[in-house]
Amino acid sequence: MKKYYTLLIIVLFNMALANGQSFYDINTINTIEITFQESNWDQILDQYYAAGDEERLVGSVSINGQVFDSAGIRYKGNSTYNANQVKNPLNIKLDHIIDDQTIEGYGTLKLANAAKDPSFIRETMSYEIARNYMDASQSNYANVYINGTHLGLYTSDQSVDKFFMRTHFGSDENTHVKGEITSSGGGPPSGGVWEYYGEDSSSYYNLYDMKSDYGWDELIDFLAVLNNNNEYVDDVLNIDSHLWFLAFSNLLVNLDGPINNPQNYYLYKDDNGKLNPMPWDLNESFGVFTSHQTLGQLGTSQLQQFSPFANLNENDFPVISKILSNETYRRVYVAHMKTIIEEYFENDYYKTRALEIQDIIDADVQADPNKFYTYSNFTSNLYNQVGGGPQGGIIGIVQLMDARVNYLNSLSDFQYDAPEITNVEFTPEIISQGTEIWFNASVSNVDDVFLAYRSNSHGVFEKMIMYDDGNHEDGQAGDGVYGVSLLAGSTDIQYYIYAENSDAVKFSPARAEYEYYNISVTGSLVINEFMADNESTVVDQDGEYDDWIEFYNNSDVDINLGGYYLSDDGAEPDQWAFPDTTIVAGGYLIVWADKDEDQEGLHANFKLSASGETLVLSDNNLGLIDEVSFLQQSPDTTTGRFENGTGDFITMMPTFGAENTDLLTGLNDNIIDALNFELKQNYPNPFNENTKIDFTLEEGGLATLRVFNTLGKNISTLVSSNLPAGRHSYEWYSGDNPGGLYFYSLSFEGRTVVKKMIVQ
Repeated sequence: MKKYYTLLIIVLFNMALANGQSFYDINTINTIEITFQESNWDQILDQYYAAGDEERLVGSVSINGQVFDSAGIRYKGNSTYNANQVKNPLNIKLDHIIDDQTIEGYGTLKLANAAKDPSFIRETMSYEIARNYMDASQSNYANVYINGTHLGLYTSDQSVDKFFMRTHFGSDENTHVKGEITSSGGGPPSGGVWEYYGEDSSSYYNLYDMKSDYGWDELIDFLAVLNNNNEYVDDVLNIDSHLWFLAFSNLLVNLDGPINNPQNYYLYKDDNGKLNPMPWDLNESFGVFTSHQTLGQLGTSQLQQFSPFANLNENDFPVISKILSNETYRRVYVAHMKTIIEEYFENDYYKTRALEIQDIIDADVQADPNKFYTYSNFTSNLYNQVGGGPQGGIIGIVQLMDARVNYLNSLSDFQYDAPEITNVEFTPEIISQGTEIWFNASVSNVDDVFLAYRSNSHGVFEKMIMYDDGNHEDGQAGDGVYGVSLLAGSTDIQYYIYAENSDAVKFSPARAEYEYYNISVTGSLVINEFMADNESTVVDQDGEYDDWIEFYNNSDVDINLGGYYLSDDGAEPDQWAFPDTTIVAGGYLIVWADKDEDQEGLHANFKLSASGETLVLSDNNLGLIDEVSFLQQSPDTTTGRFENGTGDFITMMPTFGAENTDLLTGLNDNIIDALNFELKQNYPNPFNENTKIDFTLEEGGLATLRVFNTLGKNISTLVSSNLPAGRHSYEWYSGDNPGGLYFYSLSFEGRTVVKKMIVQ
């Protein structure tokens, strides 16, 4: 039997991304310099804000030295904006006038001023937590200058725009709405959330801001089902995502959002017809906003003991009352909240992470000339309440959460014995189209066990009951091992196990449905590897460093691809058609994704997004052959199948037109520490002939230090022997090797870390 370890790969992949040099890398504090021709730019922006029409002042924007001309800038925010303050929130539209002018695909930058957060970390850490359980924005920091004047340190939050939708949902043209108290007038009072007020769209104008070209009818249809026929709400709402959203919002006491206020969230209708909620504006999470619409003003103890079922019986809040009134949904909601508690708060990881983030920005907070709180407030608010500033007293994050977790764990709903799921397995190990796959799991304290599965990364999970009757490859009847089977299609299968008893539910993996196990289905033709950020790895026939996609033929016959389709948009699978092209048996084929169809060779009419999207390969009848969805990519690294042609996608060093290797790249220091060794960046880098590579072992053992080229060929082994604990240093001479990108790897105790270096 094969036990599947996708979660380990996902964790390593996500942690590698966290250390990549991307625009939203939490370890990177960007420098954003805005230049206006107008010396009275502040007055103009104030006037635009007062007019309420979101007009922008055009200026030049430099981001870490890269200049973007004719960007559009305006002030944003509600309670954090004030015409009398220097440091106001900013909305920067890089592509305001020049189409496709973006940084790493991001066209709109949203900068918050931390006016209500002495700790400076509520927003970034909240988004970081949320991204583990739902679709949520990336977030980090930026120092902002206007006309040479330093305004201060800002939180930089990814815009929930079309680019965000393509990345997370594979489409961007569907209904897209923001929950927001607007000034457009009309409609009912802005009290409740997700109430139904009839079919007249004008009744909703002061509660929603429609971001798409259409969608009022679909939004109203959703509200009608939720309020009047909520037994069918699963048809129009992504219930699991919504339950994660509610659990996250309640646990972090984020009352400036839809669990209390009709604002600060987004909804997007996916291609399955379901609306998906996404959080926004998390600067008042962890108890900053204290006015509850039904409970009144909350003091310290009331914030700490804020009920997980607040507004459960309030008709004005069907966002909660029409959902958690369902007993199954309520149990799932509790399970999701317990997962967040266990992974972040019971183990005190949130304290460690908060201190790490504060350490990143410490000097920049001290240097902020317009911060709203003192540096002493910054250092103390993680643990203790601080006063002063525009918000008055702000509860300490630890002061809130330690007491809050104790309170929640004391409630009966959180003390019920949930099922236990172990030994999740499937057979056979190698799956091809038409293979019968048997799934097994050991489950105790359970009434029913289900396999939830799908074969499309943006599809809906279907559920099948699993059996412990001795007739489903489950061993003996009643032995606690459950089994069920299904036939593999042509694409990978994503699945999780769900178990329930009369009191509680359990998921495996615990973060399902947002995370899941994956089974690679070996097809004759597969997407084998791709590079979405090619800075210096390999050039096309015209000497250009373009994105590329590698295909592999697993079969023993040649395959003609004439009329097949390739796309980076699931809603438009026929975006680019292959010409009359053959991929030989056991062979590789490269397509350049560069929008240069006039060049010689295979050049698709789209580019890959380094920030993530979906690749779709279809046959000449638009039947799905292969599909892969990916997140933020690091420069000069790839995502590819390992084992080659059949395995799961992992982060790797490039193997252009060659067999994939299993060397992961970009692991951060936390992982390195956990592996009992640390590989340093070579010095100097770049270099001409020789460079020094250092590493440290916390204990003795077999260590292997190797150098590879971009095709994965081992061109030098600097050491491979048993070494004592301590620091070790080796030199590499590039010799006759050509200039360009190389990789060096340290392997120790079965784990490998890889770093990049450049020969000039």
